[in-house]
Amino acid sequence: MTTSPPTHHTQPLSADELMALWLQLQQPTALLELAVFGGCLLLAWFMVRVWAGRQVPHGSVWFGDRIYDGVLFPLLALVLALIARRVLLNDVPLAVFRLVLPILVSLAIIRLTVKVLRAAFPDSGAVQAIERTVSWLAWAGSVLWITGILPLVQEELGAVTLNIGASKISVRSLIEGTLSAVLVLILSLSVSSAIEARLLKGSSDSLSLRKIAANVIRVLLITIGLIMALSAAGVDLTALSVLGGAIGVGLGFGLQKLASNYVSGFVILAERSLRIGDLVKVDNFEGRITDINTRYTVLRASTGREAIVPNELLITQRVENASMAHHKLQLMTVVQVAYGTDIDWLRPLLLKAVAAVPRVVDDPGVYLTAFASDGLELTISFWVADPESGQMNVRSDVNMAVLKCLNDLGVDIPFAQQVLHLPPAATDALTAVAGAMGGTVADVASGEVSSPTP
Repeated sequence: MTTSPPTHHTQPLSADELMALWLQLQQPTALLELAVFGGCLLLAWFMVRVWAGRQVPHGSVWFGDRIYDGVLFPLLALVLALIARRVLLNDVPLAVFRLVLPILVSLAIIRLTVKVLRAAFPDSGAVQAIERTVSWLAWAGSVLWITGILPLVQEELGAVTLNIGASKISVRSLIEGTLSAVLVLILSLSVSSAIEARLLKGSSDSLSLRKIAANVIRVLLITIGLIMALSAAGVDLTALSVLGGAIGVGLGFGLQKLASNYVSGFVILAERSLRIGDLVKVDNFEGRITDINTRYTVLRASTGREAIVPNELLITQRVENASMAHHKLQLMTVVQVAYGTDIDWLRPLLLKAVAAVPRVVDDPGVYLTAFASDGLELTISFWVADPESGQMNVRSDVNMAVLKCLNDLGVDIPFAQQVLHLPPAATDALTAVAGAMGGTVADVASGEVSSPTP
């Protein structure tokens, strides 16, 4: 690190200059500036309100939730204030605009950072820490600019250089490059989020292709933005070839699984074998696909549980897709009726009762599938067009309809019975006991007759 003697062209405000600024704020012209600035704020609010329309999109990065808490309002207010400052520059000694312009710049930076990070990472706990850091830096920069210290700090940082190989980079360039990288990253995330929301909005047709297009656009924007930021910081881009080689070695050894998951994600989205909304079963977990990212896929079961499945698993293992050809799902339920029941008479009545259930589509089926020990086993199959609405509830509705139909028709549903066979000697003994008690053998066996009280 080397330090060259700085050349001072800008000095911080002295006590007399600060007093002069304070006196200018007490002049009648300051009221004119305040009125003009208030008009700029009102005009900016009106323009954003007209642009947003009657219904403001919830959580919008540009419009916010209440028009004035978005990014567009401070940006328009800043542009209008700059125009007003240019108009008043030759006629009025400016004092108010000298204070409000840095404040508007800081407010725009804070709003842009906060809104974009919240939209890109809604569940991240580090976003609040980043928000506080950006807020402190922005307001500190405003204070330094108003007092005239910021240009002096920039000159001092520009005089301090770092030797990196054969090139020299000043600390000022390094800081500005870092801030540029952060700003470009925020803008890239904002643009990619807006494009992704627009691509994924609407019907579910070609949703997988639109998802892969959104992922590719996000990666390209972030990559281009970082390259531009590095170039602005004075970093030789040819040095990135070494970094690219290191990344290649890392992918070849330690990052194979990670790279495989990313490639598998693009393959799944491209070939459309799995789509958002499909009902699939992977590794004994059944659920509906709610999101397909470049590294993993999210499955949500009907119970509310979610599974994060690596994309490589969906490529290399067996996956049961119940929605690939169509979204209909077949469900079954089983009931037994007593032997001797006329199945030909009962079957159309059960079909009518099941078909009357609201969510049942097409023609249900009733099949005699087994001769059970207690009765005739009937299997009832039916289709639903909206399995995402739940399976247990519609199966319960079908069971209730079947039970009501059997009760109305007087058809018995058998229950488990056991037959007891006794040897002749035991039968004679029970007969004697029953005769002494004044009952029958069946009464003694069931415990309905007790021994008389002496």
